[in-house]
Amino acid sequence: MKVAVVGVTGMVGQVMLRVLEERNFPVKELIPAASQRSVGREIIFNKLAHKVVSVEEAIERVPGIALFSAGGSTSQKYAPLFAEKGTVVIDNSSAWRMNDDVPLTIPEVNPGSLKKHPNIIANPNCSTIQMLMALAPLHHSYKIKRIVVSTYQSVSGSGVKATRQLQNEREGRYEEMAYPHPIHNNCLPQCAEFDAEGYTTEEQKLLNETRKILDDYSIGVSATAVRVPVTGGHSESVNVEFYNDFDLAEVRSLLSKFPGVVVEDDPANNLYPMPVNAYGRDEVFVGRIRRDFSQANTLNMWIVADNIRKGAATNAVQIAELLLKQ
Repeated sequence: MKVAVVGVTGMVGQVMLRVLEERNFPVKELIPAASQRSVGREIIFNKLAHKVVSVEEAIERVPGIALFSAGGSTSQKYAPLFAEKGTVVIDNSSAWRMNDDVPLTIPEVNPGSLKKHPNIIANPNCSTIQMLMALAPLHHSYKIKRIVVSTYQSVSGSGVKATRQLQNEREGRYEEMAYPHPIHNNCLPQCAEFDAEGYTTEEQKLLNETRKILDDYSIGVSATAVRVPVTGGHSESVNVEFYNDFDLAEVRSLLSKFPGVVVEDDPANNLYPMPVNAYGRDEVFVGRIRRDFSQANTLNMWIVADNIRKGAATNAVQIAELLLKQ
């Protein structure tokens, strides 16, 4: 199979290459593509050098699959052009996620969403992916009524410029800023832009994408997204109210059996998920599982994952794997 990676020189694009290698995805021909300023650069894939080409050239070479991680405007412009050629685009931006005709897919959660698509498939937001990996098996058993989530999102979710800002500030240099305030020794209750109601787009994604992926538009979601001075890995504090009561032992069993989820829940021995341990791994880690005694049928949990891997690159490659199986 010919596989294009659009945005190959970026942070997620580089991890996409690594995940393709690690999972032995059947790449017969790699087409690395990026913006004009990166054309001609060499990248290494499977120990071989490949020259970066323009997106236009990648379209003309008609890959079977194109993994996109180049931003929403690039995706809106070029994804339909790939799709017209018969290429299936798996897009990591927010450009297509809420399009009614485009599947929004987490392979472990809603694989059936891929049965019909317009040659464009959307990768959900990183925070949504890790939250629903933990909540989907519980929703099937107890049915979710309402979610209250606070995210603790690493700077890698904002890209290279934000990662550089944190590193510079740690070293006492306050230069080019990705955020409106310092991030070192700080927390910013702002992930993306605010809307008229005072919510950020990152918070709205958790609402809209959850409902679409679980195909349940009655679920209430209240989100607060916070940027924290962590290099990689997102954490979430989740309070979830169900229609039906639950047994904690059964909750842990359901989570442990769900593919891609690891339960780390032994607080007596200081065992709970942390981004430093999730970094570089594909699993979603769940801990601090406990009943909320202030409200019936309500559970507290702490969810951690590498936002660049399962939250982006790995999920995209898993979608491609599922397409091949189907």
